[in-house]
Amino acid sequence: MRFIHIADLHLGKKLKEFSLIDDQRAVLCQVTEAVKKHKPDAVFIAGDVYDRMIPPAEAVALFDEFLSSLAELDVQVFVISGNHDSPERLAFGSALMDRSGVHISPVYDGRLSKHTVTDEFGEVDVYMLPFVRPATVRHFFEDTKIENYTDAVRAAIRAADIDFENRRNVLISHQFVTGGVTCDSEVLSVGGLENVDGSVYEGFDYVALGHLHGLQSVGSDRISYSGTPLKYSLSEQKHKKRMIVGEIGADGELTLKYEEFSPIRDLREIENEFDEIIKNPSEDYVHIILTDELRVPQAGSKLRVYFPNLISWDQVRRGGQAGIVPDIKAHKDRSPEEVFSELFRQINGKEMAPEQTEIISTLSEKIWREQL
Repeated sequence: MRFIHIADLHLGKKLKEFSLIDDQRAVLCQVTEAVKKHKPDAVFIAGDVYDRMIPPAEAVALFDEFLSSLAELDVQVFVISGNHDSPERLAFGSALMDRSGVHISPVYDGRLSKHTVTDEFGEVDVYMLPFVRPATVRHFFEDTKIENYTDAVRAAIRAADIDFENRRNVLISHQFVTGGVTCDSEVLSVGGLENVDGSVYEGFDYVALGHLHGLQSVGSDRISYSGTPLKYSLSEQKHKKRMIVGEIGADGELTLKYEEFSPIRDLREIENEFDEIIKNPSEDYVHIILTDELRVPQAGSKLRVYFPNLISWDQVRRGGQAGIVPDIKAHKDRSPEEVFSELFRQINGKEMAPEQTEIISTLSEKIWREQL
């Protein structure tokens, strides 16, 4: 069975005041093109379709447009809800969409939603487990001890009575598996309370995960996060965003390849002096760090001329210490030029340039003459 695995679309998300809807439309079009190119049997969308439980209308319209384009390509589509989604809203109309090959996980009711895909080697069972919490699962298994997220996912999978010996099985899940690498844009419980031990997924030929934003495998390639199709925080600026293009053979052998997304705008951080930065204007989403020794007046307004999608900016001095207050009494036997030179070095981490020293000497002499 050939498949494409994506997750964490976060449709409707904004970077500061900037809507990402056009950027998201572009990467979803790339998924559609990948389906035309690779002709998979299935597309897995592993949760966090939307960025919030009540998504904006334009995000809902975009997802509807995306699902419609996939339905026209004779591919089975499997969608689960993530922790950012409303399971009830996402599952609306799912019974009707089943007929078009678009399968959306219902609100968890103690059972895993199951569908069967047929390829040239036979049948593959695809199980869908939306994001669950211990309290949710505990409600359906009152006789089972469920104290944490690992217990919850294990109980949900065991109840499905899956035939691991004789059939090929895929699970789509949206959880934080222990050992996964996180970044700033994910909202995780303090202290790792949401962690799920990867052992609960043993036996599946492939587990298509969502929740973590970086492309990665946990333990083995059979348990993989596709990550987000776009960068959603500066902590992701070094990520290579890709979709997973995989294949499960007749005996469960797994092959994974990766197809890189091409965003219409990147998200990155730029650090340099103002005059150097503006030499390379860009439409990218940028956070700018100015390193000029002197404060740049109206820096934000000036930077937006060259970087219309500026999300934030800051100005820092490298190598020095901020908030230094000189001890005047300790320097009473030193010249003003010497005191200022030392203060400059402490704040900026370097010595004054000759022309700066000359300015201080001239000002000091002028002030001294005026006081006579």
